[in-house]
Parts: sequence; C-alpha cells; structure tokens
Amino acid sequence: RAHIAIVGWACTTLCLVSYAAAFSHGASLSACTDMMPRHLRVQLHSPSNNYVTVHTNMSFYFPGDKVPVTVRSTRDFMGFLLQARKVSNDEIAGTFVFIPPGSKLLTCFEDGDTVTHSDKSLKRNLSFVWKAPDQPIGDIKFL
Repeated sequence: RAHIAIVGWACTTLCLVSYAAAFSHGASLSACTDMMPRHLRVQLHSPSNNYVTVHTNMSFYFPGDKVPVTVRSTRDFMGFLLQARKVSNDEIAGTFVFIPPGSKLLTCFEDGDTVTHSDKSLKRNLSFVWKAPDQPIGDIKFL
C-alpha cells in the first residue's frame, strides 16, 4: 500500500508541477477563445487599475498591411496574450510577423494569429508587427 501511495503522490506532484510550469512558457490554447488565463492562483486586475496599454501608430490599414503594435506597462509583468480581433464579430484576425525575444507565436485558428510569452522574464515594453489579412475585414482591435 505504501508503494502505491508513494507512486500516486509522485504522479500527482509531477502533474501539478508540469501544469504550473507550462504557463511560464506561455498561455495554453485553452485561452484562445476568451483570453482568460488558466493559471492556478491567477488574480485578474480591475480595468480601473490597468497599467498595461496597447498602442499602434496607425488609425487605418489596408489588406496585407503590416501594422506595428506596442504593449507598454508602467509595472513589470511576466505573462501576456496578444490578439487582433474584428470589431464586428470579435473573431481573431491576421497574423503576427514580428515578435520580440521572450515571446512565441500560437495558433489559435490560423498560424501565428496569437502571441504569448515564452519565458517568465520581466517585461515592460514589447514591440510586435501584425499583418492584416489579404481581404478587407473592417475595424480591428488589439487585446
């Protein structure tokens, strides 16, 4: 019985460690749709206390354009998930063609349509380049 208990404890511990460690290497695909973190003990920030902003220097784009996007923060953070979404229906749109170190591309619906962190280093200012789809899709927002 002791052997079974030890094996059970070891499996449970390894599963929990691998589950927690997975988020230090980026968001999971389960966050694609609603962008909600699935971390153990995660605490969401109130929008009134938001210290992260997303900027772009373009107010319009054409199909196929490359749009620079900057994520800025007044405080250090480790993890993030970035997507461009259509304003009309909230669908993920376009792909990221440039990402900074400490980031990696995810495939939620299309290759490279989402970016997340690839390590738990502290971050403040990150620059990306998003490529618009080749067909018109209307207004977009970055989340």
